[in-house]
Amino acid sequence: MLAELSVRDLGIVEDLALVLGPGLTAVTGETGAGKTMIVNAISLLTGGRAQGEMVRRGASEAVVEGRFLLGDDEVVVTRVVPSGGRSRAYVNGRMVTAAHLAELARRHVDLHGQHSHQSLLSTSVQRRLLDRYGGVDLEALVGARETLAGIERRLADLGGDARARAHEIDLLRYQVEEISGAGISDPDEDRRLEAEEDLLADATSHIEAAASARESLGGEGGVSDRLGEALMALAAKAPFTELHRRLGAVGGELEDIAAELRNLEESLEMDPERLEFVRRRRQLLRDLIRKYGDDLGEVMSFGVDARRRLDELERHEEVAAELEAAAAAAAAEVDLRAREVATARAAAALPLGKEVSGRLGDLALPKASFEVRCSGPPPMDQVEFLFSANAGHDPLPLSRVASGGELARVMLALRLVLTAGPETLVFDEVDAGIGGRAALTVGESLCRLGADHQVLVVSHLPQVAAFADRHVVVHKSDDGSGVMSTALVADDDARVVELARMLAGRPDSESGRTHATELLELAAAARTRRDRETSP
Repeated sequence: MLAELSVRDLGIVEDLALVLGPGLTAVTGETGAGKTMIVNAISLLTGGRAQGEMVRRGASEAVVEGRFLLGDDEVVVTRVVPSGGRSRAYVNGRMVTAAHLAELARRHVDLHGQHSHQSLLSTSVQRRLLDRYGGVDLEALVGARETLAGIERRLADLGGDARARAHEIDLLRYQVEEISGAGISDPDEDRRLEAEEDLLADATSHIEAAASARESLGGEGGVSDRLGEALMALAAKAPFTELHRRLGAVGGELEDIAAELRNLEESLEMDPERLEFVRRRRQLLRDLIRKYGDDLGEVMSFGVDARRRLDELERHEEVAAELEAAAAAAAAEVDLRAREVATARAAAALPLGKEVSGRLGDLALPKASFEVRCSGPPPMDQVEFLFSANAGHDPLPLSRVASGGELARVMLALRLVLTAGPETLVFDEVDAGIGGRAALTVGESLCRLGADHQVLVVSHLPQVAAFADRHVVVHKSDDGSGVMSTALVADDDARVVELARMLAGRPDSESGRTHATELLELAAAARTRRDRETSP
């Protein structure tokens, strides 16, 4: 739902802010007051075409903002139209394309009338509306198609060319043998071998270092001898008792270190053959990693996948026969489900056309006819809405024959037949060329539509505006320097004045005000009936 609309420097609108709500909102005002600017603003928010000519004279850019309530989420959409250059679009402050706005709007807003955002002319929308009306279940068909596509992908992966398959088998055999021949069982083997190579490569220097350190500690004139001399010098001398004790502890530690050095020296062995083996093994593992992965774990996984693919190719004829049989069965299922959908669409087309034609008769198109045509092979995806405004004329595709007002009324009739659709519906020119009783019918129809949707209608007819839950009046003023437009939500008294102006051409007309009051009472009764019928 569009909860709030802000417009600045668009057309003759300098600064406009509207808080909107659910139900039916009517927008009225004198010709040229700027009513269409509200529709243009909504069109911009829904990805409509932006032109520099839209910017108010003397301003550098026009800015339109809309706050939408979409379920539990609140989304703020902004469109900036400079007087020169490309427009900019934002959703919650993040820059997006106009195409993104159009995709967002397609699910939540429909604008009907003289503007370009008319989803009813889309074949896909017409098909969805028919399916919605007929309760056509597409789930089984979609599932059958996905199953068939999966089987066909597997068949394609098998490889249909014998020469290419033989080449791939040879390559896979080489890869499998190379990886399996390496006998890799530990993904960390290369790291362990690196540590072992470092130890083996430096064995000689390690042994020499241990011997040198041991000699320095325990050899003649070494640290142990000098420490013994120090201990003798301090022995039995009271001032040095604590230091003598500490030096004795150091002597014990030196003896332990010397013993460990001896053990390590004896454990280290020079093994040139082992060193050469480790180096060759590491080179082999590096080569495998270079070919098949970033580490040994990926090499092992590659080997598993290559073995599985090789087994599949070597069993090609058997597997292909199994998949072809499965594909034939899946294709038959797709055909069955497609025929079911085609039957359901054909069964729904005629009654939908009749119901919409009946609604059009109530909307001042008494001679109009509406048909739904389904064509193409099952599931008959080519769904087309046909329309004729006059008796004796063959219905033609809706996009070719319907005027803006007729298209808006066709959509209104469809929306009355089908309760589904976007939350927000905007109608411009829905009342073009009608009056009297037909105008009352259009107003009441829009009122009923407002039970399930947010409906905005730009209207010239008091019979339509009276049925609105909310009435926005657009005023135009000229201070000599320029024309400006403002819009306000009218209270009860202001509605009477505006309806009197629309009825009699004069807001102070007593007969006009009397008629306006009668209209509002009639409309209030209709809204009460609507609310009672739709209340849980």
